[in-house]
Amino acid sequence: MRVFSKGSKVPFVLAALAMPAWAGLSAQEGPANGDDRITVVGTAPTDLTGLTEGPEIEGYISARTGEQMQVTGADGANTVILVSEATDIKSSGGLLGLGRTKLGADALLNGLPVTVQTVQWDGGLVASQVRFKNSNLATASMIRTGTAQRFGEHDTAIAENAAAAEALRGRVGDIDQYNIKGTTNVYFDTGKWALSQSAESELCAAAAQANSMDNALLLVVGYTDAVGSEDYNQELSERRAGRVVNYLQQKCGWAPYRMLTPTGMAESDPLADNETPAGKAQNRRVAVNILVSKAVEGL
Repeated sequence: MRVFSKGSKVPFVLAALAMPAWAGLSAQEGPANGDDRITVVGTAPTDLTGLTEGPEIEGYISARTGEQMQVTGADGANTVILVSEATDIKSSGGLLGLGRTKLGADALLNGLPVTVQTVQWDGGLVASQVRFKNSNLATASMIRTGTAQRFGEHDTAIAENAAAAEALRGRVGDIDQYNIKGTTNVYFDTGKWALSQSAESELCAAAAQANSMDNALLLVVGYTDAVGSEDYNQELSERRAGRVVNYLQQKCGWAPYRMLTPTGMAESDPLADNETPAGKAQNRRVAVNILVSKAVEGL
């Protein structure tokens, strides 16, 4: 179901995006099925030889600071991983992914889809290998702060696109400067974050609609019904938002740098009465909002 609005302003949820993505990392409590959250402390070892092999982590980089990066998987789970001097970081491109290029840790940008091989160390994980595609790196490099987190090391925007690039970074503090051009809601079963076939089709349709607009961004917000505890619903709403973000980027071709930081709002802002089964079904949703900054509509 799509609801379109030509003159409405971004709801108060954008205020939450003014916080860097990494600031919320300590509050992550792990997957809804009870898995423990991974906490990483200390300095990454420079020699990974002999360390026990850890899991392969696949997703997109949702936060990055110092030696740490957070990778959000297709199920919405966040994993914190240390990046060591010994981490092998390479991109691939060309026919069949041949022609790998070795890169430094500064290539690990927010929004970049990655596959990470890990080893276990001191109760956490260290990346032994990080792999990604050249095309995805080029996209993420266009605007280093595709999420709300901002890095201060350097900005490398192409001169003629500097004004548009700055606008696309998202001035999340100026919430009155955005217009919502359209909203697509996709719905979920109780306690679930899996996408239905109809939801998948609607997400790609929303991405295509947004792609037809100059300088459009997507803001993804997850919600739940009133069943369950507040903490459970907060995590469930974040998982639903993460699943939608992954599908938009991986299946619908939406560029990571045009995605604002997704957020979960638990049972806030219900569309319908939570006292009825039909109302609860409407509230178990993720809203995909198409935003255009007033500052760039006239460029």
